[in-house]
Amino acid sequence: MTDTDLCLQAIGQRIMERRKKLGLTQEALAEKADVTAQFVSYAEAGKRAMRPENLLKMACALEVSADYLLTGDIIDKDLLILSNKLQKLTPSQLRIVESIIDACCALYGPGNQQT
Repeated sequence: MTDTDLCLQAIGQRIMERRKKLGLTQEALAEKADVTAQFVSYAEAGKRAMRPENLLKMACALEVSADYLLTGDIIDKDLLILSNKLQKLTPSQLRIVESIIDACCALYGPGNQQT
């Protein structure tokens, strides 16, 4: 298996995990991204590389950056997407999210072996 194959499979895995996290079927993601369901299936399986415009469509539909799909890294754009979602919450909801984040930081923070 080549490095390219491994990279495509990793991208496909991130697409599938994010799609499932959003509760979307392959068909629903395809519609949201303006691609075919077969395209989504092939992308998730890592069978084909995507053209840049299709990668951007998928990233937008999945509410993540293209960098995240390509590398798995969280960049400023991902944080901005999250920030925009947080702004839609009420103050009490925001405090709940903050406490969840604090708990995760305590559980998975530096020096803690869990990841």
